[in-house]
Amino acid sequence: MSDFHNNGDELLDLDQNPSAEELQNQVKRAQSELMQLRERQNQIEKEKVRLEELTRRQEELEHGRNEMADKLARAIILVQRETEEAQRRLEQLNTIQDSFAEHLRNLEEIDPKSWHGRDLPKELTRALGTVDEARSAYARSHAKIAPAADIESGFSGDEGTLFSDSGDQGFVYWLRNGLAFTLPLLSLGTISLFVWIWHLLTAAPR
Repeated sequence: MSDFHNNGDELLDLDQNPSAEELQNQVKRAQSELMQLRERQNQIEKEKVRLEELTRRQEELEHGRNEMADKLARAIILVQRETEEAQRRLEQLNTIQDSFAEHLRNLEEIDPKSWHGRDLPKELTRALGTVDEARSAYARSHAKIAPAADIESGFSGDEGTLFSDSGDQGFVYWLRNGLAFTLPLLSLGTISLFVWIWHLLTAAPR
């Protein structure tokens, strides 16, 4: 830029009647200065674009970092809550499974054929109590396991109705489940009736 001003001063100091050769030299110097100025302008414009791009990317980085940090922090809290809920649910299901398994073993141990004589009333009462306990445990836990059973196990037919929403079922549902619940009692009652009649017949005087 200083060279350009110096050249300008030289142009002002020219004689009023310069020669043709001097004019050509001055024109060449002016064109050279103009080209240098244009190149410098292009460089400055490129540097401006580069700096603007860097500024934009820095702003994008700051915005993206703050946005994702906020989202991840909230997501961690949600995941922690879900993990705690899943652990609580797992412990609950394990407890229910152990309870059902114990009641099932108790039901399977009931053997009416092994009951004899005077022990029959006591064994029958104890067996009925075992069935009632199993029914109560099932009723208490049914609402807790029904949603998971419907979605995950895909039960169908008679098994599915045990874990389905009973509020949407009709007469057939209640008839089928009523028979399922009362069948053991009916069997035990029938056996006890036959045994009682047999005792009456054998105890009658001949």
